Amino acid sequence: MSVALKDAVEFMQSELRANPDNAMATFVADSRQVQGLQSETKIRNFTLTVDEPESLGGTDTGPNPVELILGALASCQEITYRAFAEALEIPLDSVSVRIEGDLDLRGFFAVNDNVRAGFQDIRGTVELDSTASAEELARLKQIVDAHCPVLDDLIRSVPVALKVTRAE
Repeated sequence: MSVALKDAVEFMQSELRANPDNAMATFVADSRQVQGLQSETKIRNFTLTVDEPESLGGTDTGPNPVELILGALASCQEITYRAFAEALEIPLDSVSVRIEGDLDLRGFFAVNDNVRAGFQDIRGTVELDSTASAEELARLKQIVDAHCPVLDDLIRSVPVALKVTRAE
């Protein structure tokens, strides 16, 4: 696995340097509310149930959207650590991530317009099982923090355009 991943990373880097016009990739998620606050979200060949906990009016049949953001960040960090550790030949036996986020519900429930609807704070811990030196791990962290797509999306403003259409 590790040789294949290193080869895949190097191949993609080479291809993207040689053909930067082919670098754009579009990812798609389709979601439809099934009942109450429960949604069915389709991403490629996968279907996710998304719901709110009972305390927020849902039926607790799946994670809620903000929990998915935390899970997306955690797993993206793990993937990015693994990919760059392999590419840089930094030994990495395992990587795990715990992410927590604080959300002031007054923003979502329109109780206080001065409170943002999203997270107030996101923090986490990345645990690496590695024989690499502290310097190598610091270098790896710097590279991961600069190239993790979900972290980038959360740290920088991303243009979002949502339009409303009438169902036919």
